[in-house]
Amino acid sequence: MPKTKAEGVCFGVIMSILMAFGMEVYNKAWQYGYASMPGGFSNMTNEVFLGALEEMYMAVFVFVISELYGNKSGRLLSARITDDEKDGAFTKMLYMGGCTVLVMCPSMSLIAAVLFNVILGGEPVSQLAAMWAGTVIKNFPMALIWNIFAAAPLTRLIFRLVFRRGENKERKKLAAECADKA
Repeated sequence: MPKTKAEGVCFGVIMSILMAFGMEVYNKAWQYGYASMPGGFSNMTNEVFLGALEEMYMAVFVFVISELYGNKSGRLLSARITDDEKDGAFTKMLYMGGCTVLVMCPSMSLIAAVLFNVILGGEPVSQLAAMWAGTVIKNFPMALIWNIFAAAPLTRLIFRLVFRRGENKERKKLAAECADKA
């Protein structure tokens, strides 16, 4: 994966865009009422995607927060609960993704509550704690699922396609070693 600072920034930009887009689609679907409709999210229309595209500026917030403290905090938390000798790379990757979401979701939920509810929505700031808590409760499960099963794998795929450097050879070697052990 990223080996230089510039590659790390590219990786972060890709991840930020994918996380922001996925979460904006989810939140627009909630906003448009698809969560409470019979059939739920399966009734979504393309207006959800267009609405999410209009709010892609949120990717800037995601990138800034992740670069300032989100990624580092996620790494530190996951390092406290994983064991380098017992846990494999996949397990450590899952823990790191989950711990990063544990930091990023409350942070981004606070930004969203202030921006969408207080500034743009005109809600009283006295209700900010409740709006923030509700936003975290609604978004955390989806952020975790979206990160682990969509955004992170897609980010790694896009990154590998852009920065090809023989990682397929390493992957084939590892697969061969696993097959030999089986």
